[in-house]
Amino acid sequence: MRDFRTVGRALALCAGFAMAAVAGAQTATPAAAPARPAAAKAAKPAPKAATPAYKMTLEPKAMDLLKAMSARLAAAKSMAFTAVVGYEYPSKLGPPIVYTTRYDVTMQRPDKLRILTPGDGPASEFYYDGKAMAAYDPAANLAAVAAAPPTIDGALKDAYNKAAIYFPFMDMLVTDPYAALTDGAVLAFYVGPSGVVGGVKTDMVVWANKDVFMQIWIGADDKLPRRIRAIFRADPRQLRHEMDLSNWQLDGAVPPETFTSAKLQAAGRMEFAGPKGPPPGVKPIVRTTPSQPKPAAVAPKAN
Repeated sequence: MRDFRTVGRALALCAGFAMAAVAGAQTATPAAAPARPAAAKAAKPAPKAATPAYKMTLEPKAMDLLKAMSARLAAAKSMAFTAVVGYEYPSKLGPPIVYTTRYDVTMQRPDKLRILTPGDGPASEFYYDGKAMAAYDPAANLAAVAAAPPTIDGALKDAYNKAAIYFPFMDMLVTDPYAALTDGAVLAFYVGPSGVVGGVKTDMVVWANKDVFMQIWIGADDKLPRRIRAIFRADPRQLRHEMDLSNWQLDGAVPPETFTSAKLQAAGRMEFAGPKGPPPGVKPIVRTTPSQPKPAAVAPKAN
């Protein structure tokens, strides 16, 4: 967006004239030099008004909207939705490139979860059935399987700690979304209504803690999150992350076979662990500072 500014021009006009009357007679008395005008005193500039520091507050209306959204999510016995996440990544030329990932999510409280990631990029699948969690790579036909805690909260935390598996919508899956979303909040305010996100009327809320600044679009009638936009403080490039949430289905019947996969069961096995670093001597193309915070209380800072 271009910033249009009106710049005024200051014009200073100065004219000096010297006139001397010279008498033709040799005996004429030379004219007295004109009196030098007194230097004008520069007017003292008016003192600048002090810019008041912005007061960080938690506006009750904004917090109430977050609470209503969280209560709707927490009350759902089962839940399915689609999350399309766009995130910026720096290019060699400087301007960022946007990558997009789609997640198809199905969960059933307290101990069932399936997350299918068809792309862009390599497809992947994640399953949790209350006893074990598995990450499946369809292209390589390999699966990593590990024992898991008996709740979704515990499984998500374990998946992150053991294998760096992270989903940007984790706050919406845990038992207490409000506690996860508002952890460490220092700022919250209501922006206004919107009618162009998710095909429904929404209310826009801004929320921030010391790690992330977020804008959230919440359905005015159904109180479901429709879009989340985040910028992380630790990221020196201030790259943007945006997540659109759609195809919401709450408390629908979920067949038991949803949370398992015959292909996964027949696939080869690999270690359930985080990705290894590059081989010695290999340097990354672009050096970056990680912009994703570690999930506190089993949750990311939204996005």
